[in-house]
Amino acid sequence: MKHKLLLAFSILLLIGCDGEISIVDSPDTKSRNSHYISNRAPLQPSKLIKLPVGSVKPEGWLLEYFNRQKSGLTGNLGKISAWLDKKDNAWLSKGGEGKWGWEEVPYWLKGYANIGYITEDKEMIDEAKIWIESVLNSQQEDGFFGPSFAWESYISEEFRTKEQEQKKKKAIDFWPNMIMLYCLQSYYEYSNDQRVIDLMTNYFKFQLDIEEEELLSDKHYWHRIRGGDNLHSVIWLYNRTGEKWLLELAEKIYRRTASWTSRGHDLKDIESSKAKREGVEYPEWFTDIIDWHNVNIAQAFRTPAQYYLLNGDEAYLNATYENFNIVRDHFGQVPGGMFGSDENARPGYDDPRQGIELCGIVEHMNSDEHLLRITGDIFWADHLEDIAFNSYPASVSPDFKAVRYITSPNMVISDSESHGPGIANWGPFINFNPFSSRCCQHNHTQGWPYFTENLWMATPDNGLAAVVYAPSIINAKVGNDTEVSINNKTKYPFEDNLLFEFKMDKSDAFPIYFRIPSWAENSEILINGKKVHVKAVAGKYLRINRKWSDGDLVNLDFPKKIILKTWEKNHNSVSVNYGPLTFSLKIKENYINKPSDKSAIFDSKWQSDVDKDNWPTYEIYPGSSWNYGLILKDDLNETFEIAEKQWPKDNFPFTNESSPIYLKARAKKIESWKIGETKLVGELMDSPVESNEIEEIIELVPMGGSRLRISSFPVIKN
Repeated sequence: MKHKLLLAFSILLLIGCDGEISIVDSPDTKSRNSHYISNRAPLQPSKLIKLPVGSVKPEGWLLEYFNRQKSGLTGNLGKISAWLDKKDNAWLSKGGEGKWGWEEVPYWLKGYANIGYITEDKEMIDEAKIWIESVLNSQQEDGFFGPSFAWESYISEEFRTKEQEQKKKKAIDFWPNMIMLYCLQSYYEYSNDQRVIDLMTNYFKFQLDIEEEELLSDKHYWHRIRGGDNLHSVIWLYNRTGEKWLLELAEKIYRRTASWTSRGHDLKDIESSKAKREGVEYPEWFTDIIDWHNVNIAQAFRTPAQYYLLNGDEAYLNATYENFNIVRDHFGQVPGGMFGSDENARPGYDDPRQGIELCGIVEHMNSDEHLLRITGDIFWADHLEDIAFNSYPASVSPDFKAVRYITSPNMVISDSESHGPGIANWGPFINFNPFSSRCCQHNHTQGWPYFTENLWMATPDNGLAAVVYAPSIINAKVGNDTEVSINNKTKYPFEDNLLFEFKMDKSDAFPIYFRIPSWAENSEILINGKKVHVKAVAGKYLRINRKWSDGDLVNLDFPKKIILKTWEKNHNSVSVNYGPLTFSLKIKENYINKPSDKSAIFDSKWQSDVDKDNWPTYEIYPGSSWNYGLILKDDLNETFEIAEKQWPKDNFPFTNESSPIYLKARAKKIESWKIGETKLVGELMDSPVESNEIEEIIELVPMGGSRLRISSFPVIKN
């Protein structure tokens, strides 16, 4: 009893000196934010609320990424990509007719426009406006908008038949419009243009009125699988208009969307390309997911959680977690946050040499952002950082002028050869090409701007939540209608410390929630230089509710330590983590430029006046040995040594040479581990592995900066 009283007294002292400080699982939803739009009744309240585009500005290395996007592919695709040619483009036609159309324009615009809004780049905003204005003016009398039919734009001529064309023409393709609705929502957040609300209202009335079997018809594959994006936009509009019929439409859309909740489908029900390794049978669990195409998984596994907002049944929320776990249990035994599927996940192909499509990477980041807002669960923030820091950067060239379609945790060659069936793609899919493939070429643009928008979120109690960490400035309304600007000065994830500087015209009381990452033990928090005597708990939020003033400072320190992850289902291989960073073997990368038109896949197309010499393909070959296993000791300090270098002058730490941190590790070569039969890195053998080679000290560098890497290591037998 005495101890309890003393504890209560100490808390009261904390409340008196520094405000109310507590540890919580997620923000409470009993109240409703006065400044930002959140879910209306009867929708389930979201734990976190997205701020309007432009509220969060990148700084430091993140701003450098934005600059490279502007000067690289993102800023130039409108000049070089045939799919963005303004001549004969269905997105620029009042009637929706044209040779070029479908998903490429909204994929690109989704990132391009948001970079413009976030950085206040007039040239980019003006260019985006051309496309947005055309979309707003394209609405037909029945409410439909956009391309009426875009067959030519997404089916290669050699695969096109009159029979297929007629089948497609009989049904509306809603998929490209789902992406464009994201673009319109961002534009509305930026401009408050009422025409967006009008267009979406009329479009959704059209969807409500058409026969149910015509909505997300099975004559088109993508829109049935990804119908959750349509559902998201309906909910977005309902929260702004309160029109009850939108809830009826939401139910209709969910009924017409492929089932990401049910389990035990027949193989014939699985809609993606089905393949398996020779001699391997389809396991029972393979039918527990409706589709095994990598992007569909990354994008649509969240659909049940989105529907949970509508019906409130936690079974749907749980189904999303189940989807995640099913995939990770069988294909996600790899570092970097993603899973090994190449184009489509195939039983028998689960080695870390299997990769992931770039579209899958950025779409999974978007899914994590959605789920973080819905649930407030720190799990999704941790996972978002895992992908953003370890998988995404290596899938794009450092200058952001070329993308790699497939990127793997273990890959030691990045050439223009075909590596099927080693990967589930036949053709030049692992080089860096500015024109390959058309989906990733345009869709990669959303990665960093959407990541930036979700660094901070509003909370129901008129506060803010710092949920993902990167150098940035937030400007938002809090408390009693107070404007606050908070500058997160940090080099995270490469350094431990985060400094938050407050600028305010007046003092005001409001809560801020700081995420404590699941790996961050013994975190330290200071307010204005005074240590907070509340123990931060890894995987929870630190809630500080106090009267904040201009000039306030908050310091968060997340001491990193080396943590090994053992992948039991992948030959007991291991990966090395240091905070949110996964580390890979440093392999000397020899770059060779190749003509991009001779090393692109079949659907790559560029505008007629493009100087392709300015947009080469990059092939990368290893200039050093890669076939190492780690020598592990019980005391990891006997295996690894942490080393640091100066921060790069160009503010870009995502290359092998520029990283300010690296590890030294004890290792031995494994002579039998060689390039495999499909000219990919050989598959892992069971650990521990015998080696008679001499012990060496190798360097490990952040996985995200390694375009060639070994990230999942065999363990050497002691």
